[in-house]
Amino acid sequence: MNTSTRMRRRFEILLPLRFNDGTPVPPKLVGQTKRDLRKQFGALSFESQQIFGVWLHEGQTYHDQSSRLFLDAPDSQENIWFFRTFKETLKKRFRQLDIWIVSFVVEVH
Repeated sequence: MNTSTRMRRRFEILLPLRFNDGTPVPPKLVGQTKRDLRKQFGALSFESQQIFGVWLHEGQTYHDQSSRLFLDAPDSQENIWFFRTFKETLKKRFRQLDIWIVSFVVEVH
């Protein structure tokens, strides 16, 4: 049995299901995003449940509906840079003021 531990970095994206104006995001945009990540990293996971959020920007309240995509990848500057640039792509694709992406180191046993 292999008992080695590998350090990876988990990337999580709260992917909008509605544009900032409240209209639904076409499913093809979500599918395109999943394909982009699968092509880059070979795999990803996502949850079907909706995540609801509320936030304030320049005096305006926004109500979010999102899903969570996540994947574990090697902890490298290349992968961190990928997500920094991918965030800008997602902001345009989903017409968002911001896209929430977090990452943290995980141990894979």
